[in-house]
Amino acid sequence: MNGGEGLEEFGGIEVNDIFNLIPVLDINPKADTSRIGIEGTSRGGMMTYLSLKRSCRFKAAVITAGMADAFINTAARPEMEKNVFGELVPDYATNREEAYKARSAVYWADQLCKTTPLLLMQGSADWRVQPEESLEMVNKLYEAKHPLRFILFEGADHGIREWRSERFTQTKRHFDYYLRDGNRWPSMEKHGK
Repeated sequence: MNGGEGLEEFGGIEVNDIFNLIPVLDINPKADTSRIGIEGTSRGGMMTYLSLKRSCRFKAAVITAGMADAFINTAARPEMEKNVFGELVPDYATNREEAYKARSAVYWADQLCKTTPLLLMQGSADWRVQPEESLEMVNKLYEAKHPLRFILFEGADHGIREWRSERFTQTKRHFDYYLRDGNRWPSMEKHGK
């Protein structure tokens, strides 16, 4: 890596870097570490899923166009296999399927912290992370009864640039509702009349 001393494994050991930030917050007297949110886009979305698998420290999460199924992703983008997985993931050549599953939240959606409400946003015209990945993830999260809000932005690209203002409004609303205001996640059990 240019100028860094850490390791890059595209969803491997560098997930520890996220958790190494928490002690920095703990020593800041102005930080309320009982209300930490996490947000990730694309590869950062995959890292957010991995973090939520490891910990319930995060009280709300926002994922935009997060890679959730490496099999779908590399089928649509073959260069990802050679230029990313092949170069960065340890033992990739001999453990391809295991490496994909370890980085694909659709295979372990039921293991994400159930007390962390998620906002997932996806552009329907995204060529980098296929909308099918997010839709598959939404279905897996609903099966696991995970607190979730999903927004599919029609005609939007990877960064949801066509709906930029709405994307930021929804992100702020989600974090304000769960972090600032301390609201609890809704029941995912079927109810009502």
